[in-house]
Amino acid sequence: MDVRKINYIDVVNAVAKLCRDANYYLGEDVINAFETGLKQEESPTGKGVLEQLIENADIACNEEVPMCQDTGVAVVFLELGQDVYVEGGLLYDAVEEGVREGYQTGYLRKSMVENPFKRNNTGDNTPAIIHTNLVAGDKLKILVAPKGGGSENMSAINMMAPAAGEEGVKDFIIDTVRKAGPNPCPPIVVGVGIGGNFEKSAMLAKEALIRPIGELNKDEDIAKMEKELLEKINNLGIGPQGMGGRVTALAVHIKTHPCHIASLPVAVNINCHATRHKSVVL
Repeated sequence: MDVRKINYIDVVNAVAKLCRDANYYLGEDVINAFETGLKQEESPTGKGVLEQLIENADIACNEEVPMCQDTGVAVVFLELGQDVYVEGGLLYDAVEEGVREGYQTGYLRKSMVENPFKRNNTGDNTPAIIHTNLVAGDKLKILVAPKGGGSENMSAINMMAPAAGEEGVKDFIIDTVRKAGPNPCPPIVVGVGIGGNFEKSAMLAKEALIRPIGELNKDEDIAKMEKELLEKINNLGIGPQGMGGRVTALAVHIKTHPCHIASLPVAVNINCHATRHKSVVL
C-alpha cells in the first residue's frame, strides 16, 4: 500500500495560518447566532451588547486583528489518516512550530506559562494542547480552536452516580452555568460530555464545542435535551456579558459515549462568545 507524504513545512504553515484566521475571523454560524439573539433579546442593554459583538467581529475580520485580547490556548485537533506520513520531521513538532509562528506573526497574545506555580511565560504560546484521532485514508485534517482562560475556568466535571439520571445531569449543567454567571463572557456555547470515564467526558465536552451552532445532535432524545437546556439556561437571566437578558447561551451541544455500569460522568466545557475554530485538510 502506498503511503502519502505530507511535508513538515506544509503542516507548520497550515497551523500558523489557522491560528491567525481563527482569532481574526469568527465563524458565520456564530455571527448568525448573534443576529438571531439580537431579535430574541428583550433587554435594551443586552441588545446593545449583541450589537457591539457583531461590530467587534466585523472590525476584527476587516482589519485582521484578534476579536478578543485573550487569544487563548491553542487547542489542536488532528484527524490523521493511517496512510499518511509526515516527511521532514515529527508531526507534533510541526504543530508546535506552527503555533509558535502563527502567534508571533499574527501579533496574538502569548498566554501559556511554563510552570503552573512559577508562572513564567513561554513567550510563544506553546505548548499546544493536541488531540489526535487515527482515521482511515491518506489525509490530515487540522482544526485549531483557541480557547480563552475565562470561560475555561468556569467549566466543571462531575462523576455522578447512575441514580442521578437525566434530571440530575440537567441540574448539574444548569447549575454550572448559573455559578459561572458573567465570568465566561456570555452569550456562551455550552459543550457537554456525558459518559465514558473521567477524561473521556471532558474530551467529549471539548469536542462538542466545535460543532457548528444550529446543528443539533443526531439522536432525537439528545437533541430534545439540548433544546430544553438552552431554554432553561436562557431563562436564568444572566444575559449578554452578564448584564441581564434572555440570551445567555447561543447553543448547548451534547456528546455521549458508553460508560461503566457504576458511573455517570458529566463534563461541562463553557466557551465564551468568541467560539473560534478553523480547519484545513492536507
